[in-house]
Formats: sequence, C-alpha cells, structure tokens
Amino acid sequence: MATTADFKNGMCIDLDGAYYFIVEFLHVKPGKGAAFVRTKLKNVQTGRVLEKTFNSGVKVDEVRIERRPYQFLYQDDMGYNFMHAETYEQIVIAKDLINGVDFLKDGDMCEVVTHAESETVLYADVPTHVVLEITYTEPGLRGDTATNTLKPATVETGATVRVPLFIEVGEKIKVDTRDGSYVERVR
Repeated sequence: MATTADFKNGMCIDLDGAYYFIVEFLHVKPGKGAAFVRTKLKNVQTGRVLEKTFNSGVKVDEVRIERRPYQFLYQDDMGYNFMHAETYEQIVIAKDLINGVDFLKDGDMCEVVTHAESETVLYADVPTHVVLEITYTEPGLRGDTATNTLKPATVETGATVRVPLFIEVGEKIKVDTRDGSYVERVR
C-alpha cells in the first residue's frame, strides 16, 4: 500500500482492477479546504491517459513491475516467441501486447514489462528506431527532391512505410516504430 505522498512519475498503481502508470502529478493545497493530488494516469493495456484527483493521504495499491530485456526469436501460431537475454528462458507473447510489432524482425532486443508477483506480461516495447531494408518500392525520379512527396515502400518485415522518392529497393532506412514513419536513410 502507498499513499498519495509516495506518488512519483513512472509509479504503477492498481485502480479499479486496471494498472496505470503515473505520468505526472501535482500536490495542490488550496487556501480553503483540504489538500489534494491531481494526476495524469496512463492505462498499461490500452495506453489511454486519464486525469484523476485524489484526496491527500488516500491509500492506493502499488503494483511492482519489472522491465526485462528479451530477444525476439520467431513467430508461430501460438504468438511471438522471445528469449530472456540473461536466463535464456523462453516466453510467448500475444501480438496485441507488443507495441510496434509490424517492425519486429528476428534477433531484435525488446523491453518486456511484467507484473512482478504474478509473472504475467503487461506489454512489450520494440526499440524506438529500427533499421530495415526496403524489399519493394516503385522507382522514383532522380533529382525530384524539390517537394516532400512520399511513396509507399515495403520493408523486410512486411510493413509499409512512406518514404521519399529517392529511396530504392535494397537500401536501408531508419524507421520510428511508434508511428511507423521514415526517419532517415542509413548508409
């Protein structure tokens, strides 16, 4: 159990059976009335952010979570198979629990967030930026860089990314896995 005085950014709490990360909080002591804590909470499963106000001194259930490095091995009909980087323990994670799953390739290191007591996987994060090879794209026009026109390109994981016209098949690009956008060409 923790109280509102123990709040800190990144802390995970159990609120009505759902897990939330504290994104930000503010202790407010008005001139008249009791003190309270205004918070922004992010739902672990859905990613939705909500604002909630707690009376000062209220007790909440703190959830102990662990972030562990796992390496992606392969995908089968059960889900996505990962191996712990230090213990070599293998786990299977469902597709909907992996953020940026479209850009995941064999051997990528991911951060898996688990509930410490029950050992259940809450979610997995693919690295923020990954380098992928272009497997298919329409040929672009040489020298046409006056406009910021983008064309669709398929990368080695099968995902489609919008890239500038000068990018060709076989080139490597850096992709932001949070929104699937092109960052830069990698030489």
